[in-house]
Amino acid sequence: MNNEKNIWQIIWEYDPNGLIVVDTQMNITLVNPAFCKMFNVNQDETIGKPASTILEDLKDFQKVWEKDEVIRGREKRYHLEHHKNSETDILYVKEVIFPIRDQNLIACIMVDITHEWQRKQEMIKLRNETVSKVNEVVDHQMKVVQEIAGLLGETTAETKVSLLKIIKMVNQETV
Repeated sequence: MNNEKNIWQIIWEYDPNGLIVVDTQMNITLVNPAFCKMFNVNQDETIGKPASTILEDLKDFQKVWEKDEVIRGREKRYHLEHHKNSETDILYVKEVIFPIRDQNLIACIMVDITHEWQRKQEMIKLRNETVSKVNEVVDHQMKVVQEIAGLLGETTAETKVSLLKIIKMVNQETV
């Protein structure tokens, strides 16, 4: 049994996902190193503090406890402005939040999807820039087509005037 507990502790310590456990009063009881790294907090200074000091909004934690349900795969954004030395100002995570009834605890697993989200935003930006450039090219082509049509119209009118003069001359000669 002792060996089993050590394995679970090792998993807790090495899990690349952020793990946080709060009590029913929404105070932090446990965090793993990955969570501390994500939010740039110190484990010892975090335990016992209200979870709202780090997570801002605890509605999902409260809902999970009150309704005894599991929330899976919810994407959430956290602002890290108040956390010094973070690489980014915003952290995007996919969360699984679940109650541990017999211990009066609520646990949350956070998978960092910030890189995915940034890549998605870059693709959206690229797509928007491409659409804008295509619209610009089409607008330019339309302008050129209108200029060509205008020139063709002018030359057609000049040709018609010339032809009418020729027809008039031919008609006068035959009369």
